[in-house]
Amino acid sequence: MRYGADYNPEQWPRDVWHDDMRLMREAGVNIVSLGIFSWALLEPRPGVWDFAWLDEVIDLLHENGIDVDLATATASPPPWLTRLHPEVLPQTIDGTVLSPGARQHWRPTSPVFRDYALRLTQALAERYGSHPALVAWHVSNELGCHNLYDFSDDAARAFRVWLQKRYGSLDALNDAWGTAFWSQHYGAWDEILPPRVAPTQRNPGQQLDFERFSSDAVRDHLRAEAAVLRAITPDVPLTTNFMVAQNVRDIDYATWTGDVDFVSNDHYLRPGELGRDDLSFWANLTGNLAEGRPWFLMEHATSAVNWREVNPPKRSGELVRDALTHVAHGADAVCYFQWRQSRAGGERYHSGMVPHAGADSRVFRDVVALGAQLRDLAPVTESRRERARVALVFDYESWWVSGRDSHPTDALQYDAELLAWYRALLDAGVRVDVLPVAASFDDYEVVLAPMLHVVPDTLRRRLEDVVRDGRHVVTTYFSGTVDEHDRVWLGGYPGALRDLLGVTVEEFVPLLAGEPVRLASGAVATTWTERIVRLAEGVEVLDSYADGDLAGAPAVTRRRVGDGSATYVSADIARAGARGVIETLAADVEALRGDALSAGGRVEVIV
Repeated sequence: MRYGADYNPEQWPRDVWHDDMRLMREAGVNIVSLGIFSWALLEPRPGVWDFAWLDEVIDLLHENGIDVDLATATASPPPWLTRLHPEVLPQTIDGTVLSPGARQHWRPTSPVFRDYALRLTQALAERYGSHPALVAWHVSNELGCHNLYDFSDDAARAFRVWLQKRYGSLDALNDAWGTAFWSQHYGAWDEILPPRVAPTQRNPGQQLDFERFSSDAVRDHLRAEAAVLRAITPDVPLTTNFMVAQNVRDIDYATWTGDVDFVSNDHYLRPGELGRDDLSFWANLTGNLAEGRPWFLMEHATSAVNWREVNPPKRSGELVRDALTHVAHGADAVCYFQWRQSRAGGERYHSGMVPHAGADSRVFRDVVALGAQLRDLAPVTESRRERARVALVFDYESWWVSGRDSHPTDALQYDAELLAWYRALLDAGVRVDVLPVAASFDDYEVVLAPMLHVVPDTLRRRLEDVVRDGRHVVTTYFSGTVDEHDRVWLGGYPGALRDLLGVTVEEFVPLLAGEPVRLASGAVATTWTERIVRLAEGVEVLDSYADGDLAGAPAVTRRRVGDGSATYVSADIARAGARGVIETLAADVEALRGDALSAGGRVEVIV
């Protein structure tokens, strides 16, 4: 079991380094990520290298039995680079050019930045590729965290190239984007720009493609650095730290997994009562992005972070609980940002394994205790999780599009809807896999797909196959509404899923704040309801609206097809209502009955 942290010795005098080694041994640390933000020290002037301090640190770590996940150090360019080449600085949606002075101030599509970054990557690979401490490469850091959406001319040129590859012709693009609306028809590729600030609503198809392009652009940078590393050190595995978390929605990590040798992730505990289950949800998804194989928890916090409005410290026992939840979902490494809490800089109030209070502190004692527990868990490393019988489908594109402007309400929250169903499954003691939408549904008896808003024809057929095979689909409101271009499926909602579910919705009926609607079961909708006007033959009504304009109308339906079924929940019935639906279906769907080991939902069971 790997245990460690981001290690930033360049922030400290040399006499602290030796104390770090002593404390790392005490804590059981056996790996560190090194050099992540060290470009300005490694290359103090263009083409002038200073590796002496890094040589010393890597040798010192090796002498103390600590392995190194060495960063390519390209996460933030040094001041001299942006002074010589201000054209690498990213541009925001309103044309503001972002200045240096923070981090990640570079355009993902800048050919100038790319040249400098690959030169540094090559220098590090040639110097340290054969060092015995090196066990992995850490490409950049949290790619796209602050610079994902760049609206510069570099981005515009790259966006047009991306679009030409995707569509092949302007006719196809104009059709996909519906540019007949508002006189947006394009007659030349050079007319197309990123969706910058405009007088009113921007084209939905253009926005979706720019989101896809932006995710692909930072992935392209990952691929470029990876190609350099693999050419020089083909036997050294590489990764980059994903940010699979509630506060990072804009990168489709399911498309990135083939570009790394092992999945790694950064996750920070969400404060409040959602925190524990939210952590479990994202760790579960990370494990399934890794396809059940072991993955690397690259960063989380020993205690408080510094970037929320309020940053409470972790309570006693939470450090261990959080770490072991990640391990239960397949992590073979537990690492933190960072080893020693910084004295200066923008993250000086972000906790570390060694806090400002030093080793004689609650946090460090907890760190040492966790290290001992992880040593005891070493025999479970390299094990694969057993597939659950129930899948909860996660789709980045539905997250992006369902939260778009100019919709029936601004109150929909895709991530909150999925978490509500996840928590309901945990409450019922049902083990579930949070599954990327592109993954196979073949081995799952139940496929839950809440708010699956974007449904291309291929996805429609996959869901129909689940039911045709005698298995079960459950989906909720605002699902099946649009295709892969954010164009509405015609004929009534839920669009692409209308025939599968056997229902036709004529109108969406979003709710005003403070005007909830009650269902016959007692479930309550606070944001969304739908007017179901037709049911196909044989469709059962499992629940109906009890008050409001829709009183007496169907709210939850089920269509049986042989041994399979398709259930539709037309309202946001929250965690309690979702559990009620699960318990109703469990009467004849065994996979939705709780695991005996869950103690009635009080214990999360992971196998």
